[in-house]
Amino acid sequence: MGPETPLRIAGPADVATVTGLIGDFRDFLESDSPSTAAIEAVVSELIEDRGTEYLLIGDPATGFGQIRYRLSVWGNGEDAWLEDVFVREVARGNGYGRTIVTAAIERARARGCGRIQLETNRDNEAAVRLYESVGFASSHLPEYWGDAPDICFTRAL
Repeated sequence: MGPETPLRIAGPADVATVTGLIGDFRDFLESDSPSTAAIEAVVSELIEDRGTEYLLIGDPATGFGQIRYRLSVWGNGEDAWLEDVFVREVARGNGYGRTIVTAAIERARARGCGRIQLETNRDNEAAVRLYESVGFASSHLPEYWGDAPDICFTRAL
């Protein structure tokens, strides 16, 4: 990915764009829910919430990351949760996912978060490699999670 690839924080005018990308992610996951209308309703609310940021990459946007900030007793401040990262198939292989993840780390650090966390399916080898390559460590504890398909990752900031 070159420096000309735009990465920006979505604003209220981007509700349709974010809704479309999340709908594409839902379809990629081979799910039929939530409905597009439900996605749009929630995105409309979250995009105005100071505890949520949507990062958009590309022009037009072909990928997104959703960061949720939350107050943590354990961290004596806020933590960040990288809830979703998705890049449309047509744009994969250009480093967009890495750019979104590293931008999310930097946004969380700039906000004063003590850590950033996420989860991904353990069979998603490309995602696992990406997260590990930018400093996330698995916090999957079989004694708590059993054979669940998701792995939790944490990176201290």
